[in-house]
Amino acid sequence: MEKMETNNSSTDDEPKTNYRGWKSMPFVIGNETFEKLGTTGASSNLLVYFTTVFNMKSITATTLVNVFNGTANFATLPGAFLCDTYFGRYKTLGFASGLLVLTMTSAVSKLHPPHCGTQEIGTCPGATPWQITFLLSGLGLLVVGAAGIRPCNLAFGADQFDPGTESGKRGTSSFFNWYYFTYTFAMMISLTIIVYVQSDVSWSLGLAIPAIMMFFSCAMFFLGTRLYVKVKPDGSPLASIVQVIVVATKKRRLSLPEQPWLSLYKNIPKGCINSKLPYTNQFRFLDKAAIMTPEDQVNADGSAVDPWRLCSMQKVEELKCLLRVIPIWAAGVVYYVALIQQQTYVVFQALQSDRRLGSFRIPAASYTIFTMIGLTIWIPLYDRIIVPRLQRLTKKEGGISILQRMGFGMVLAIVTMIISAIVEEKRRALAIAKPLGVEEQRGAISSLSGLWLIPQLTLIGLSEAFTLIGQVELYYKQFPENMRSIGGSLTFVGIAISNYLSSFLISIVHQTTKGAAAGDWLPEDLNKGRLDYFYYFVAALGVINFGYFLVCAKWYKYKGNGDSAPEIGMEKLKSGKPPV
Repeated sequence: MEKMETNNSSTDDEPKTNYRGWKSMPFVIGNETFEKLGTTGASSNLLVYFTTVFNMKSITATTLVNVFNGTANFATLPGAFLCDTYFGRYKTLGFASGLLVLTMTSAVSKLHPPHCGTQEIGTCPGATPWQITFLLSGLGLLVVGAAGIRPCNLAFGADQFDPGTESGKRGTSSFFNWYYFTYTFAMMISLTIIVYVQSDVSWSLGLAIPAIMMFFSCAMFFLGTRLYVKVKPDGSPLASIVQVIVVATKKRRLSLPEQPWLSLYKNIPKGCINSKLPYTNQFRFLDKAAIMTPEDQVNADGSAVDPWRLCSMQKVEELKCLLRVIPIWAAGVVYYVALIQQQTYVVFQALQSDRRLGSFRIPAASYTIFTMIGLTIWIPLYDRIIVPRLQRLTKKEGGISILQRMGFGMVLAIVTMIISAIVEEKRRALAIAKPLGVEEQRGAISSLSGLWLIPQLTLIGLSEAFTLIGQVELYYKQFPENMRSIGGSLTFVGIAISNYLSSFLISIVHQTTKGAAAGDWLPEDLNKGRLDYFYYFVAALGVINFGYFLVCAKWYKYKGNGDSAPEIGMEKLKSGKPPV
């Protein structure tokens, strides 16, 4: 369990926490904004960096980026475990990461291969094993930083609001939206100014700027130290999960009572920060962990003498909260595949499109800024105008349920992939019929303006505003309070698996279609392939996944008095009526 660290005194047995709410947000969000300027500024242009500076093939570069993003996101799970178990969110966020090694791969000529010039990528001199090792070590440092920061910053920010008051609840929901608003602002700066410096001025300077931003991120975080509510860890929150599984397995041959909500062991330890949970009738096998036998003994305070022989219903329900989220999380994994394509292959589409805007040539990696613009415009509009009106209409917190928001975002992702396929088909046709020129190392440039990529990028931004923000809020609200960092890491773990899944799908499609009559769908020169077919394939996966999500959403039960669950306090359980 965890204890709140506080400096104020109280006459009560337990000190009251002094929540500062929005007063601490400039430091929390400021830290996150600079951190994103640093990490995004370094990673958003990696595809171009790998193909132009390290002379990698597009398939190799895409796979490396997906593996890097996947590893960085997957590392948040052990990072969250260490945060909730040993360090706490405040200390974990205080651990800084460096970008110096990645910057050196560009600044020092011996750390990257010679410039390729107009040669085709396949004939360019590749990086030496030592150069690749140094590059991977720089990416590794970024992974370490992501492991500590990503799972904790959202939970830490939400910790600053009092969950026991209406204003605190509204503040928490609003914080998630405004967090992503500032996040998108940082992304926009990264995808315009920083990417421009990297592509058109100097890679060394362009990678040094993110390192400076990380320094400001650390400074901003520590400036707000006196205002923060800090949750101190006190043992592993995963221990109780293992205990419930072990005890339920040991007692698997016992029969459950007819009214388990009345007869099972219900002790809640004093000082536990987790909210009291009513009984639910899902995963009933686990209820056996709370069956008291003549051999089970309890202490004077009601706690079990041996928690590996008897677990309370509170612990059982906390595990059920986790298990109920897993199917929803799995649906998110497939959803992210569509999101990833708008961050990777759209860059290659832009490289072979007309990127002129007057006398200015838009960097290929900067097109993803339109995703951020969609988010930036939509989030304040949704949070300040649409949500209040929906709340008055539906009488629900947030206007619509979290799962409804997520489902709508998934539909938008399917539409995005269909539009992407149509645009790519047109881009390819014009590249073959009316080429504008030849892109260095790739092939003909289509006369189709790169601005035609804006609709799909904007739409995926709206999809992200619904599904991704909804998913983060779901994990924060549905996980036990002492596991919120681990809950937050689930989002990134899902994205990690999606990156691996995307790499796997790209590899399979590339190998399968290479010998087909229609030719390779994903060659170096997109004009010789059928990227539009691949987009239709991802859209079809999205349709199947959406059907699966609908089944899971109908089955799902919100924690305690959540969006759709009835408000059942412990006193109502005494009536003998089972919860719905």
